[in-house]
Amino acid sequence: MNAPEAADRQALSRTQPPKPRRWPRTERRQARIRSVLARRQPDLTVVLENVHDPHNVSAILRSCDGVGVLRAHAVYSIEEPPSTAFARQTSASAAKWVEVERHGSVADCYKRLREEGFFILVTSIGSESRPLYHWDLREPVALVLGNEMRGVSKEARDMADGAIQIPMAGMVESLNVSVACAVCLYEAFRQRTGAGDYEYPKLAPERLEALEEDWLRR
Repeated sequence: MNAPEAADRQALSRTQPPKPRRWPRTERRQARIRSVLARRQPDLTVVLENVHDPHNVSAILRSCDGVGVLRAHAVYSIEEPPSTAFARQTSASAAKWVEVERHGSVADCYKRLREEGFFILVTSIGSESRPLYHWDLREPVALVLGNEMRGVSKEARDMADGAIQIPMAGMVESLNVSVACAVCLYEAFRQRTGAGDYEYPKLAPERLEALEEDWLRR
């Protein structure tokens, strides 16, 4: 490119409008984010205990997003966490919209949950378990989901406040962990919708504002 051509291109670039920036988002996008955040349920969460399959983790986080879970918890004391399932880089990933807090042990996780006022229920088959539909899931509740092969650990069961069993009418006694999560979360969604819990924001105004700023930049 010769000098006159370069000068002409520079002059043209100064007269053309700048390319649209990613920030701020459109009004439609902002309205969508405000609407979603206004329905987030900070008093409903799940705990993934050594869930190792990335497809299961992704499906669980999608269910969390679908019912308005703000933050999930993950305990990896045996298995390696499937890092790709928790990555926020993929635009379609629910991990982009659900916070995940990591813990090194069940004890640490439960301590944090109880400090925040959560009632802790494990999903487990056994005589000590009560059917899912017998529980009040409108209260601050954490649902604990175990490893695909082993289920929840004895420690997780012993330290929990109760145990949920999903009613089954077939030969197989349990569901896939991500399906079990969806069933439990949507029972909570049903109860909370009927009580009007999604009709008003549960987050403080300053928290809503901070989250909106954060989400608009994702």
